[in-house]
Amino acid sequence: MDYERLKTFIAVAEKKSFSEAAKMLFVTQPTISAQIKALEEELGTKLFERTTKKVEMTQPASILLRYAKKIVHLSDSAQKEILVFEDNVYGDLKMGCSFTIGEYVLPEFLKLFKDDYPHIQMSVDITNSNNIVSNIKNQFIDVGLIETPIEDPQIAVEPFMGDELILIAAPGYFPDNEITISAGRLKNIPLIVREKGSGTRAVVNQYLNQAGMGDEELNIVMELGSTEAVKSAVVSKLGVSIISKSAIQKELKLKLLKAYPIKDISFFRHFYIAYRKNAVLKQAAELFVEQVKKTVVESKKGVS
Repeated sequence: MDYERLKTFIAVAEKKSFSEAAKMLFVTQPTISAQIKALEEELGTKLFERTTKKVEMTQPASILLRYAKKIVHLSDSAQKEILVFEDNVYGDLKMGCSFTIGEYVLPEFLKLFKDDYPHIQMSVDITNSNNIVSNIKNQFIDVGLIETPIEDPQIAVEPFMGDELILIAAPGYFPDNEITISAGRLKNIPLIVREKGSGTRAVVNQYLNQAGMGDEELNIVMELGSTEAVKSAVVSKLGVSIISKSAIQKELKLKLLKAYPIKDISFFRHFYIAYRKNAVLKQAAELFVEQVKKTVVESKKGVS
């Protein structure tokens, strides 16, 4: 059985839609239909019942799906293992990064990776964590770096580095003798937050909820779609915010912002690598994941 036909069959079976499978595989819907028809003729059986509203697998299709996944998995594994013997590594890497990682952490990883593997073409979509997970599931990207753990049966996540969130304000926003902000006072201070779906927003909500503060108890004056926009609003004294410490190093040095601990609340989290469960990572994606882990380990040794 043809490898491409099997991949097309798996996509239709998982998406239950010819049009969605076409989007996922970046081909036209007639191409999908032709691949499925050829596979049905080869096997001498009908694989899908098609109506105007949905696509359902037949019983033979359910049997084929188990084997098709194994065949594709073995084929991908063999191809990747053979490529190890090549002197130069070629290929492409499509990845997604949540905003904080993409803007403040990723550039170092990309520089090191490009130095080691100059022939790998990379593209990065910087968006929020929810979009990244959706793109991984739809196979639009190979791997993602996200700011919050995701519980999804199709997605595997593993932590790769730690991060700390901290309250930021413009100099002079609080009295000079105020070096710690109480959790109770936080309820009344104008608060600028990231949009819903953001990893940073999810972590902030988690810790504040644990401290007994929901969104309805906070004085949220603004929701913004990027960390840079949040920082600009805080610098303009429109309110305060809670963002990653790694995102404000430049502003702290230039004294554009001040960082404050919140009494009795510590906003610690991990950044995570995300990819499809039970799928063979492309060689380029696997090499990038290894590079990220290695870089983090070496930076920890440098600090100690």
